[in-house]
Amino acid sequence: MSLGWHKRNRLHVVVLRSTMWQHSRVTTTGTQAVDRAAELLSRVVLAESPPAFRELVAGTGLAKSTAHRLLQALERHQLIHRHESGGFSAGPLFALYASRSSPLEELISLAKPTMQSLSAATGETVNLAVVRGTTVVQVAQIDSTFLLGTTNWVDVDVPPHCSALGKVFYAAGVLRAPTRPLPRLTERTITDPTDFASEMHHVHELGYAVARSELEIGLDAVAAPVHDASGAVVAALGISGPSDRVAGQISRLGPLLTTSAEALSSVLGHEQHEKGAA
Repeated sequence: MSLGWHKRNRLHVVVLRSTMWQHSRVTTTGTQAVDRAAELLSRVVLAESPPAFRELVAGTGLAKSTAHRLLQALERHQLIHRHESGGFSAGPLFALYASRSSPLEELISLAKPTMQSLSAATGETVNLAVVRGTTVVQVAQIDSTFLLGTTNWVDVDVPPHCSALGKVFYAAGVLRAPTRPLPRLTERTITDPTDFASEMHHVHELGYAVARSELEIGLDAVAAPVHDASGAVVAALGISGPSDRVAGQISRLGPLLTTSAEALSSVLGHEQHEKGAA
């Protein structure tokens, strides 16, 4: 799996959600008009299928005349497009914006605030990783604030079976489960396919992955999955650092990472569901 998962329409959703959909009470007429237009635009772009005029009026509670006027303005500025059927969809201006930057750049940009928050909360190295073919590549990093930290892992080829980030993709099925013995990098590396499958089951139960001195002795890491709007795991968010600092904090770092990854997933359009819910 590669960044082909990031379809252009999903990119539109991400950009819109992260920059425009900030609902608040307004007091001035000018700001109110912008807020109403932004809500209409949000509903159009976030809809699974092009909503009709009556759906937008019902969803926003706007007067028909007001909604009609605002939709016309949005259409004039190429922010929305009205189909012959009467439904509305994202306009050509979004496609123009999307063509100027890559999906990976968008992902990194959207992940930065979450990564910065994790860095401030832990002081440890924070990484974002994606899959390219059968390789897990770390595409963004915020360095540790400690003097003793970890190296720069961006674009470094790390065997995925011995990293927390890689385990996230194995557990999600993005990487094919191993059927043969895996390379041993340290005495802690899990090499037996059966043991590795058991480890992946544990990742599912916890909601995050852990690597304890499996890549290098003295280096521990924790990682959690990031989902897109379809629910697919498209990235992994991780923290790594010396075992002396990280090992005793796994029970705190795991849930912290899971919550942060869920927040980033929400920005990407993913809706969280309670376990056991239909």
